[in-house]
Amino acid sequence: MMSLVAQQAELACHPETPSQSVNTIRARLSQVPDGGIAITYCLEGQISRLCLPVKSAPNRVDGLWRHTCFEAFVAVRAAPAYHEFNFAPSGQWAAYAFQRYRHGGPLAQASDPQIKVRASANRFELDALIGRESLPGLPVNGRFLLGLSAVIEENDGAVSYWALKHSLGPPDFHDASAFILEWEPHVAAVLDPAYTDKR
Repeated sequence: MMSLVAQQAELACHPETPSQSVNTIRARLSQVPDGGIAITYCLEGQISRLCLPVKSAPNRVDGLWRHTCFEAFVAVRAAPAYHEFNFAPSGQWAAYAFQRYRHGGPLAQASDPQIKVRASANRFELDALIGRESLPGLPVNGRFLLGLSAVIEENDGAVSYWALKHSLGPPDFHDASAFILEWEPHVAAVLDPAYTDKR
């Protein structure tokens, strides 16, 4: 699927959950023709020390955040509603719609995010697609605010929490103050053949 590279961002580890195995997590976002969002999460570190769920059928599953999982939150400025998407290395996924902070449930209209993964000794990548049909109620050409995050479980049971921004206190990916990445789909205009070949 052809994609247009738009933005890149780096996630930060929560200070209360340091990781001895992960060096960096970055995300690359791009627009797809239907107005959806393609995301590639790139983790660098000692991949053999991470607990990565094995590949399975791409089903919707709740509770993915209890293990290694990558997440995206999509909101609109000055509005309390937002969507949450969970992407597991296994190919399993989940999508939720919230009317306000942590008040909501499964997003019925969401489509399979077509998760793909690639791994080497020091690098792990996960691709996921948020189709436009998975963003009901959001303006077609409006400016979104995105929060990107990850839960990384290690083989020894340690868990680290990563996000674009952390608020004070325990990790809370639902905190709207962490939705800091501005996204304007119609602005994406730089074609990256190396990336589009992956989709």
